[in-house]
Amino acid sequence: MKAKIFGRYASYKQSGVDWIGETPSNWTLTRNKDIFKERGSLSSTGTETLLTVSHITGVTKRSEKKVNMFMAETMEGYKQCKKGDLVINTMWAWMGALGTTQQDGICSPAYGVYAPREDIPYNSKYFDYLYRIPNAISEMTRNSKGIVSSRLRLYPKDFFQIQTALPSYKEQSAIADYLDSFTKKIDTEISLLNEKSEAYGRLKQRLINDAIRYGLNLAKPMKATNEEWIEEIPEGWNIMRLKDVAQMATGNSLNDELKQLYSVKDPESIPYVSTKDIDLLTCFLNIDNGVYIPSTEHQYRKAPKHSTLLCIEGGSAGRKISYVKREVCYVNKLLCISGNDKVNSLFLHFYIRSHSFSSQFKSCLTGLKDNFWGVTGPQVSRFKLAAPPIKEQIEIATYLDDKVKTIDSIVKSITSKLEKLKELRLSVVSEVVTGKIKIEPQESNP
Repeated sequence: MKAKIFGRYASYKQSGVDWIGETPSNWTLTRNKDIFKERGSLSSTGTETLLTVSHITGVTKRSEKKVNMFMAETMEGYKQCKKGDLVINTMWAWMGALGTTQQDGICSPAYGVYAPREDIPYNSKYFDYLYRIPNAISEMTRNSKGIVSSRLRLYPKDFFQIQTALPSYKEQSAIADYLDSFTKKIDTEISLLNEKSEAYGRLKQRLINDAIRYGLNLAKPMKATNEEWIEEIPEGWNIMRLKDVAQMATGNSLNDELKQLYSVKDPESIPYVSTKDIDLLTCFLNIDNGVYIPSTEHQYRKAPKHSTLLCIEGGSAGRKISYVKREVCYVNKLLCISGNDKVNSLFLHFYIRSHSFSSQFKSCLTGLKDNFWGVTGPQVSRFKLAAPPIKEQIEIATYLDDKVKTIDSIVKSITSKLEKLKELRLSVVSEVVTGKIKIEPQESNP
């Protein structure tokens, strides 16, 4: 069966439910308790396929996901799921962590598993699309219990009270078929654009690595070193310790109360930035984030113009790096590195973004992987760099700055296209599953 857009339905009625709005006149309005029932069966062996739920991909095999949480010693007593069931992560429903499963399996006891009632028109793919649109997720959040968002829980009795507009099975199937085809095309375009963006990212990194490692004249003779981290460097270059060519200091943390206090921007105030304000791909620093330190407050460290901010703690350690184009105050997870007269500030910045620096950084990482690991400022101060005379440093930095700006401009254009495609996907899915756009089945020709 194929499906096709046919504009609007002939007539509509007001549902009286905020998250649904108007619906086609022939659609019925019912509570989830009349569509679903809790599936209460538990696994006696724990050997079935383990499923997990993501707000991005819905219900998938856990073996196909990168999950950092520890596995339980046994999965006996885990909840059973049957193909077509709606599975909701009770603790993360407010983020949209739910979906219908396309296979049998088991899931965490903390999940809610809901089986469709026998006498209700039910196409599982339709409900997968329906319950993952923003309006549906907002309704799940509104019915969840908890003091703050991170502790909200969507319990079965509250899920059952939510009202849903219910089209016929034939309409559900036509909608699901159309959206399967539509989203596949959009997702293919998104995937191709992501691949192109990643390719430009690799090109940019390769340009930085090569220029910092060899300079711009690849024909220049190389000379051996006594260093373990680098075997040879171009003639005329010298190896220096970072602490001999730069000053380093971490910043100051602000609690929510202080951030609120410092939310007023005036011409004399100094922007305060944190790790989240550094873009991972472009290294762009957002200084207009709503936090500004008054010029009369002198207890906060300032990163001077033409210095580099480096994240040294957490999941972004060694990965988030930005060149400071005006004076800013900064968080304690960021290390400010500013050069002296022995090194060009922009050359130093690109060195910090190069493999020569990152390899030393990674070798010093300690702590629990990703979220709780990092390095210290004193460790970074002992890193080494190979650098040419100042004049050549400036030539290399100017070359890289020009190339990187060009690539970042291209990536920005790609990112804009990606955002528009994602918005289109979300808009069409939302309009179709709630009946704002009519979809009718088209019988295949014999």
